[in-house]
Amino acid sequence: MIRKYREADIDQILDIWLSASIKAHAFVEAEFWASKVNEMRDVYIPASETFVFESDNQVAGFYSLYGNTLAAIFVSPKLQGEGVGSAMLDDAKSRRECLQLTVYQENTPSINFYKKQGFISLGEQVDERTGHPELVMEYYC
Repeated sequence: MIRKYREADIDQILDIWLSASIKAHAFVEAEFWASKVNEMRDVYIPASETFVFESDNQVAGFYSLYGNTLAAIFVSPKLQGEGVGSAMLDDAKSRRECLQLTVYQENTPSINFYKKQGFISLGEQVDERTGHPELVMEYYC
């Protein structure tokens, strides 16, 4: 079930975000992601509209919207490939007429996932925090 985020979810969300970030972004040092946990807790999650995918009373994944930007979508690494991400992305699409996101160019599995979900590439930019190139992608309903 997908539902609105509750403050009690924060520890599970941060655990998923950190483990999935390290797995998906092996080209960025794990210490970088670990150093951003407090920002996720104190800045990014409170500033966003966040939803969780709950299964068996556990958070299996989450996504965050900031305006029309899909600011985050993460699935617990042990549940990736089981449809959680697709279900969350469908939910996000139902809440916005269009969505935009950025994804690291080196994160080929995620790029392929977004393309399969109907996103198109609009261009490239460099993430100023890591120096790695990103794609800007967009989805229109």
